[in-house]
Amino acid sequence: MKCIQCGTDNKLKDRTSNQGRCIRCQHPFVFEPTNKDDEKITDSMFAKAIADISTNNTLFFTPKQFLYFLDNRVKRKRISGWGWLGLYLFFNVWATGFIGGFSSIFLAPILASFKLPASTTFIIANLGTQIWYIYKIYQDTKSSLINQPRRKENAQVLRLIGLIILIGGIYTSLFIFHSFILFVIYVLLGMLSIYLGFKQLNQSEIPQESLIRQEQVQSWLNRWRQINGSITKILPPPREEIAPAAVNPDVTAYSFDRLVVCDSAAIAQMLIANNFHFEKNCAILSISGYPQNIFDTTMLMLRRNPDLIVYALHDCSPRGVSLVNHLRTSSTWFLNSNVTMIDIGLLPRQIIAASRGMFIQSQSESAEAAKQLAPEIRSALSTDELEWLESGNFVELESFSPQKLIQILNHGIVNSQTLDSDDSSLILVDDTGNSMYVAESFG
Repeated sequence: MKCIQCGTDNKLKDRTSNQGRCIRCQHPFVFEPTNKDDEKITDSMFAKAIADISTNNTLFFTPKQFLYFLDNRVKRKRISGWGWLGLYLFFNVWATGFIGGFSSIFLAPILASFKLPASTTFIIANLGTQIWYIYKIYQDTKSSLINQPRRKENAQVLRLIGLIILIGGIYTSLFIFHSFILFVIYVLLGMLSIYLGFKQLNQSEIPQESLIRQEQVQSWLNRWRQINGSITKILPPPREEIAPAAVNPDVTAYSFDRLVVCDSAAIAQMLIANNFHFEKNCAILSISGYPQNIFDTTMLMLRRNPDLIVYALHDCSPRGVSLVNHLRTSSTWFLNSNVTMIDIGLLPRQIIAASRGMFIQSQSESAEAAKQLAPEIRSALSTDELEWLESGNFVELESFSPQKLIQILNHGIVNSQTLDSDDSSLILVDDTGNSMYVAESFG
């Protein structure tokens, strides 16, 4: 493992004999990849994750965004589908030769008593290897600890292994062992593997689980700060500041062209910290009223602009899909107002239509909340969307990096400049009262 201070490569023996310090510069290591609790993370990997999520230390990010980002990196270090294929080809030969040959020595008397050829143990070892790999890779195609692209990769490998079993098994059984029973077994195994591969390749996205926990990440961040200093771009939890902030009267005389409303104070804080409001001449608030100390003043300024456009940015969850309805029906927000509202997402339709994998999770509490949605919210969702939500599925905005969320929001604002154009990717879903648009895709 390389030292991030001086670049010296330290072997496990070096790290152990030097009490977890670099043998050259004595800089302590934060992680020990052989330690199960450290999930094979190295100091270099952790430093690169911090640099990548912050886009080389230029963007602020939330602790939960870092959890998702790091979890994805850790999962990518696990054996890929093509890695399983390489192991399959190796052990297909090794297990057949070594286990089969070793077993034939001790089982020779038993084989002789049943008048079975010595090659029987080799056949059994080979069949056992085929069955184990089909089972193992099939389990990985439906594992909640593996992301959707990797699951599909495993499904492709499962089909390829089935083809290898068919070709190799048919040739071996007919031209070497001259056995019809063996021919049938290999054909069934090969066809099973191909069938399972096709079945899993066409599966819909299934919920995922994190390999690492928030407490683990917090512990690693604390250790990192103790050894390597502060992480300048990670945000603290949003603070509630109730006392109104003093605002220059000259400033309050103006308004904003746009308002971004988030269902999470953490996302609103992240956008503000990254100066999105300055770059796009927009106000940024959360549905809970964050930042509380300027909320009333900001709303007063916003109501002065008759051409205001409101952008909703939220989790794909029962609470998230209720955001726009709350904005339209709450006196705190835009009740009896004709402002244009654009639902950027996340929406179930965007996830269902997405070709790339998203970090879909599932909870029974989310399923119950979806069933309790108000009729006016349910009427705006399709049958497929309601079914998706009522299955307990949800996706959090913080599963996307700061750079990705900013790009998506930028894209939505640009598209809103051509609302009446046929080329617009925004769909008008309600033109009674305040005009309501939704984005076809999330980015």
